[in-house]
Amino acid sequence: MKYVNDAGLPEITEQQIRETLKESRPYTVVILKAGPQFKPPGPNRDPEVTAIVMQHGKRNMALRAAGLMPIVCRIADGSGVVGVGIFDASPEEVQRIYADDPGVKAGVFTFSVHPCLSFPGSALPMPEAAVQDSSRPGGT
Repeated sequence: MKYVNDAGLPEITEQQIRETLKESRPYTVVILKAGPQFKPPGPNRDPEVTAIVMQHGKRNMALRAAGLMPIVCRIADGSGVVGVGIFDASPEEVQRIYADDPGVKAGVFTFSVHPCLSFPGSALPMPEAAVQDSSRPGGT
């Protein structure tokens, strides 16, 4: 759906809200920020910082593949927030996981942990082209 205005949104009743909220369960959000050793990507970035960021990225992808952090978002808008992740783990566990992150240990990143509620099965939508390809018989 492409947003034009609220008139195009589905009608939601208070009863639907109450029923949907019953399905919510706890998750944990981590907000990743640029630390004192952070340098933005580009030709002037220290190769050591680049290597640490790659280690951090590989670890995030491993956490995603393991199902611990199913949502990983890189942020590159210059705001100082550089990423957001949603974990299927307790805040205490996420604190322990991220305290051991190579980028955090090197001072490239700092982080904060926030408990939240969301809905099991929530996911980022697939790009439209990928959805069309997957609907073709035998296609990907």
